[in-house]
Amino acid sequence: MSKLIPLFSGSKGNSYYLSSGGEGILIDVGRSAKQTISALLDNNIDPKTVRAVFITHEHSDHVSGVRVFANKFGIPVFSTKGTYDEMVKSGYVDDRTDCRIIGSGGVELYNMHIDSFPISHDCAEGCGYRVDLGTARFALATDLGYISEAVENALYGCDTVVIESNHDVNMLMLGPYPYPLKRRILSDMGHLSNGSCAGLLPKLVKSGTRRFVLAHLSQENNMPEIAYRESLNNLMSQGMSVDVDYTLDVAPVVTNGKAVLF
Repeated sequence: MSKLIPLFSGSKGNSYYLSSGGEGILIDVGRSAKQTISALLDNNIDPKTVRAVFITHEHSDHVSGVRVFANKFGIPVFSTKGTYDEMVKSGYVDDRTDCRIIGSGGVELYNMHIDSFPISHDCAEGCGYRVDLGTARFALATDLGYISEAVENALYGCDTVVIESNHDVNMLMLGPYPYPLKRRILSDMGHLSNGSCAGLLPKLVKSGTRRFVLAHLSQENNMPEIAYRESLNNLMSQGMSVDVDYTLDVAPVVTNGKAVLF
């Protein structure tokens, strides 16, 4: 049995725990090491069982706790070369941190084969991750300006998908953000809207996906019930029934102790 636990999600920090056979990894450490350890313990996970960290990109809400966490437990940090270079420049890793570049062949780690795929975002060399756990496949894709062919191909056929549903376009446009920031969020290097996310989900159900977790919701330009309803309505319009053809959840800002089992 494989397990996914969203520890943190949103602009204040992102981190996901994924395990198979008792061995686990973290994807991103976007809160402090202390907060991350506390979130793991709240889910009855011994932090010492985390075997590696995989970083999507260098923005602070994804890496702020990685140096302290990785150094404390002596575990490797995997990322693309571009992300690594930016983490070094910004001090998110240091000479003590066991940093490793994830290449085109991916990484074999315990019961997992982990591959990266490129995303479109205003960062150095951002990526998502696809994980083959032997009996199941998982993918995470957040901080997406748009759904590229590479992203779509990576998500196809995965049993469980964490996907960004960042903002409601109307809330964003009518909200308090300055116009340049609104343009950045709406651009191909920004974040994925509820509508763009919802449009992809029926294709993924047809490819075999049975569990969705909507992630990285903006606390200023979205609401969990709005993101959930837009995805649900689009799936229903294609004749797909929740809890029959798929499950649909929204990642909490801070862990609620709920795991996705697959």
